[in-house]
This record gives sequence, C-alpha cells and structure tokens, in this order.
Amino acid sequence: MPPLPKPKKDFRYLVEHELAALRAHKALRQIPEPAEGRLLLATWNIANLGRPGQERRPKDHRLIAEIIGWFDLVAVQEVANDLDELYAVRDLLPDNRRLLISDTAGNDERTAFIYDSRKVEQRELVGRLSIPPSQLRYITLPGVDQPFQGFDRSPYLAAFRAGSFTPLLASVHLFFGSDRDPQDIGRRALEAFAIARWAQKQHEDPDAYTHDVIALGDFNLPQVDPGDPIYKALTSRGLVLPEHSTAVGGSSLGGSKHYDQLALFPTQTKQPERVEPFDFDNAVFRGLWDPQDPNPFLIYTRHYLSDHRPLWAEFSV
Repeated sequence: MPPLPKPKKDFRYLVEHELAALRAHKALRQIPEPAEGRLLLATWNIANLGRPGQERRPKDHRLIAEIIGWFDLVAVQEVANDLDELYAVRDLLPDNRRLLISDTAGNDERTAFIYDSRKVEQRELVGRLSIPPSQLRYITLPGVDQPFQGFDRSPYLAAFRAGSFTPLLASVHLFFGSDRDPQDIGRRALEAFAIARWAQKQHEDPDAYTHDVIALGDFNLPQVDPGDPIYKALTSRGLVLPEHSTAVGGSSLGGSKHYDQLALFPTQTKQPERVEPFDFDNAVFRGLWDPQDPNPFLIYTRHYLSDHRPLWAEFSV
C-alpha cells in the first residue's frame, strides 16, 4: 500500500525507555519465554517495511526486532522489494535466527519467515500458493458474480518442524481495496475461499507433505462474525479461527479490527493453547499520547512501527 503519512509532530524518544516499556507490557500480557516443548508462533504485518517514503530509523528497528525476538517463528507480511530494512531488523537478532524471503507479488510486496534455527527446522517444502487455470472455475461463492483470477499476493508457503509438530504455514495478505466497494469485497472473499479450499485439499490428501496446515497473516477481516463475507468464505471448508484468549481486542491499533488471524483444522492440526494479539500500542510512545487528540500518536506509531499488532500463538510440541 502507499507509504503511511509521515508525522508532522516531532517526537524524540529514548529507545531504552521504550524497550523497557515493551518488556513490561510483555510481562503484563504473560507472553512466555521460549522453552523446550513449546513453540511460539507469530504473524505480523509490518506496514511497508522497506518502502520508500516510510523509512524507519535504527531505533525503530530495535523496537521491531525486540518484539520479533520473543517468538520462535514469525511470518512477516508487507515487506517491500527493497530488503534493507528487513536485513536491518534481522541483524539485530541473535545469530541463530534464519530468514526466508518470497519473491515480489502484488504491490511489489514480499513475505518473510524469521525463525530460531535451534528450535525450528526448515523442511523441504517452500513455494507460492497458486491455483491452476483448470481449477479457477471452482473458486466461486454465492452472491459473487465476478470470476476468481488468482491471488493479488499469492500466499507464501513453507514447512517447518518443531519437536513432533510439522506445520505447513501459508502466510497470507489478502487483497483489500475498499470496504465499501462490492467488487473489492467479492474479490477478497474469493481469495479467502481459495485459501480455504486449498487448505481442505491439503488436509484431506493422503499423500500431502503434512496434514498440519495453518493459514496465518493479514486476512483483512474486519470482524470475526459469521455474517462477515470474508469470515464466511474462510471458514466454509472447515478452517477454524481459534478464539483469542485476551480482551485487548483485534490486531489493528486500538483493537477495533480483527484483520490478522490464524486458521487451522481442529480435527487434525495441533491446537494452540493460546492465541492473542500483542497490543504494543498500549505500551510505546506514552509521552506522545493525548486522549483529547490521539491522531499524532496514531500517525507516529503507524509510520515508524506498524498499523497492525502482531498476533501470536503458543503450541505444545
């Protein structure tokens, strides 16, 4: 998407102070330390990471790396074609952290996986989710007249192993467009259904590489509601969005939207013990917060960190 507006208000923060605030909030939200037999999986849309016009500073990279470093395996969406900022974040992490990067897709975006190689092993299967032309006619939904013509940003697939758990992750960033244009909503719903249908086929295929299929990332899902067309399409083939175990709201700043999700099959895939967003926006940049005028805080936070909160899950492996 286009770069988020640069703040007009100059706010100078001390990075050590903000790191301390993040760590205190992590403890408040009871995010556990990495441990044997546990997998901490996360997904985070880091808005326009590396896109010209939204350049982050070294101290911003430190805050982003701090959060990523809490988890064993992280799917990152909205990485720009220019990888300098992704590398800058990676270089702040321990040497055992490995990086997988997709090629570019719609909006010149990439997707990345960052993982702890001591805990997580990358397996052989890596690729892009694509629907063969002969199968496009099966991606249909009631009330949606337009044809499915493929993904704008094809989900990035990678299989990993942690302990006895071998999930195939599909890192997703669905088309957005507009929440008011029926054509855009229909296009997004078709993409959600295409993911659901693919996941079901993987789940049921006796020769599948693994039956532990998890779609995670930015589904541009406004509300977890059976009446929402995106939710309905995504869950139409048996995928389930585990209920979040926190009351902090969704994954948008302020928590009003539930864009980022983790979807799996409850009868096959190992169930997470916890799934919840991390509301970093309730911890950082307190010196900029003004309840009478939150806009400077929101603009600053979106530009230098992200407009999405990370979503994380804990698995026993």
